[in-house]
Amino acid sequence: MLNLLNIFNDFLWTYILIAMLLCIGLFFSFKTKFIQVRYLKHMFKLLGEGAIKSKDNEHTHGISSFQAFCISTASRVGTGNLAGVAIAISIGGPGAVFWMWVIALIGGASSFVESTLAQIYKIKDGKEFRGGPAYYIEKGLNNRFMGIVFSILITICFGLAFNSVQSNTITLAFNEAFGLNKVVIGLVLAALTSFIIFGGVKRIAKASEVLVPIMAVLYLLIVLFVLLKNISIIPNTILLIVENAFGFKQTVGGGLGYAVLMGVKRGLFSNEAGMGSAPNAAAAAHVTHPVKQGLIQTLGVFTDTLLICTATALLILSSDIYSTTDLVGIQLTQASLSSQIGSFGNIFIAICILLFAFSSIIGNYYYGETNIEFMNGKKIWLTLYRITVIAMVFAGSIVDLSVVWTFADIFMGLMAIINLIAIAKLCPIAFNALKHYSDQKNKGLDPVFTKDSIPNIEDVECW
Repeated sequence: MLNLLNIFNDFLWTYILIAMLLCIGLFFSFKTKFIQVRYLKHMFKLLGEGAIKSKDNEHTHGISSFQAFCISTASRVGTGNLAGVAIAISIGGPGAVFWMWVIALIGGASSFVESTLAQIYKIKDGKEFRGGPAYYIEKGLNNRFMGIVFSILITICFGLAFNSVQSNTITLAFNEAFGLNKVVIGLVLAALTSFIIFGGVKRIAKASEVLVPIMAVLYLLIVLFVLLKNISIIPNTILLIVENAFGFKQTVGGGLGYAVLMGVKRGLFSNEAGMGSAPNAAAAAHVTHPVKQGLIQTLGVFTDTLLICTATALLILSSDIYSTTDLVGIQLTQASLSSQIGSFGNIFIAICILLFAFSSIIGNYYYGETNIEFMNGKKIWLTLYRITVIAMVFAGSIVDLSVVWTFADIFMGLMAIINLIAIAKLCPIAFNALKHYSDQKNKGLDPVFTKDSIPNIEDVECW
């Protein structure tokens, strides 16, 4: 059974998803004149403004754009940035890193479109906003059934399967570093998860707002120390990545095909561009124009892949352990850092994994919550979902997850296909919103959006 699932999974990713991601991402890139590059400086400005507004607590409805960025980044920046990159290098060779960069650059445009659409079609739920692919599929495409299918897939994939994977990785890292009992770790994680998720989106946003900057800065500082220590070999490491990316030089892995497959697959797993997950967080933000959050979420793709994933890749490749050991996943990352800074490396990576993976757990949970609300607003379903999430976090700490990984792969692929079809059909609305935003910005105005700002949009509630 598992073999059949793996065969289907490989076919899904190799022939369908990669083609869709690249074609749609390139189309969006050309139609927006590579918005992900042109507006990069402006993205940082918007993020800074969002952080100030978040600190001033000036929003009475929704959460700040910075908090929404932190929730989506919390989900993006997880075990994939430490364990996933190591797996990609182990199987696909150093060249996989290059293709992770490519999918991030192309995927930035897809992230912009899906997050802008999520903002346009968001709804008001009391003092909060909710939205995401299920909402713009129902409102923009008038197809509630397709929206429900997406909601089921993302709830199972992120809220349950991915969260068990995150807790499993935390357990492995802490067991490796401290020899702690898996059951004890699982109970602690379940308790922490319960405290955060029963506090609603405001508590999730506050937790993410604290965890994400701390974990990113700590990790990048220690990796920067290692890279400065090995500064002389960095140019050769970059050259090694490029040579392997095009099959000019193979050291480990299965050649060019595996380099492309693992780079694209793990890149999407990590930055989630076009997959339909981050728009659920993007929709919760209070902004004056949908494009603002679209741009901020695009920056999240780059933060995840071009910054944090690249840091992990250079850490592993600078140690050369990847080519002389059978270690994979988080153990490879731990061994690579330990070879540079001693046994403290194991402990530091375990702490980073705790911050990275736990932040992902609460971010992933929120995606499921938004989609549970879409399917059925009765509180009993949300309570049952929360209890199941906590149970999966605990179970993930103590059981083997090979089957869960495979199902998560498949479910993520299917939800990505649904989302890509939806945003391909609705993209003219996002393009028109971008034109409206750019016209106001070029006049020196702070862009403001209403549902009458662009043509051909219906069933818009919050603008």
